[in-house]
Amino acid sequence: MKKQNAVVEFVRVISAKQQVVAGILYYITLEANDGETKKVYETKVLEKAWLNLKEVEEFKPVVLNPVSV
Repeated sequence: MKKQNAVVEFVRVISAKQQVVAGILYYITLEANDGETKKVYETKVLEKAWLNLKEVEEFKPVVLNPVSV
């Protein structure tokens, strides 16, 4: 996984769901400001409460494709 430093400002959660694995894996779609632009991101966060661990597994922008008619 490639890690980069970037500044984004959280705006709102669009959707969220969870899956029980060796811990809980959260799938979150959120909106954030990237400078002057609002973007939608998908992220996966793994939580292992017994280890006091919360780790971002994935954080990527959603590419919105226009619908062709």
